[in-house]
Amino acid sequence: MPHWLQLMADSLPSLLWAGVTFTVPLTLLSFAFGLTLGLITALTRLFAAAPFAAIARFYVWVIRGTPLLVQLFVIFYGLPSIGILLDAFPAALIGFTLNIGAYSSEIIRAAISSMPKGQWEAAYSIGMSWRQTMIRTILPQAARVAVPPLSNTFISLVKDTSLAAAITVPELFQAAQRIVATTYEPLILYIEAALIYLALSSVLSTLQARLEKRFARYGGMLETNA
Repeated sequence: MPHWLQLMADSLPSLLWAGVTFTVPLTLLSFAFGLTLGLITALTRLFAAAPFAAIARFYVWVIRGTPLLVQLFVIFYGLPSIGILLDAFPAALIGFTLNIGAYSSEIIRAAISSMPKGQWEAAYSIGMSWRQTMIRTILPQAARVAVPPLSNTFISLVKDTSLAAAITVPELFQAAQRIVATTYEPLILYIEAALIYLALSSVLSTLQARLEKRFARYGGMLETNA
């Protein structure tokens, strides 16, 4: 067996273990919390009182206008200077959650804003409250619009978790860095890490395509029944 292939085979279990124990949980938790934060932020910007909407706009402006790596450094390396100490994984989780929350809020806000005014009027005409209208009418239709860009955000997050290595989270990319430090084979190991990220992204892209088709069929049924 060629040396490079043997090296990849030997390092694969360590890389996969780091991916399963850190990369995947970090991705899933960050996206779940970020999506919740994004929904709250979007609703605040659209329907809350002016002071709260201004705070939400400021949060989105700051997060979207600064690099993710800088945000992670501020949380992990900067906050200890004011007495706030966080372990690497929670710091990364907070950073990614805030980042995903800002970007997903814009997607959700645009999806909700795209709903025709007639949808609101029809729901109110049959006695629905604002909350019932949002939950039963607006959000299900807005979800169909938001799924493709949110799916792209999720796939990007899988790759962005490699930045967590910069704040010592032992995820997939840092596992590759550690092996490189002992084998002095950066090209082989980094290509192997890239292939694992590529495989994860390819699987998620396939799932995204199926999800979009399902929502498209659902949307077609709505239009047919309308």
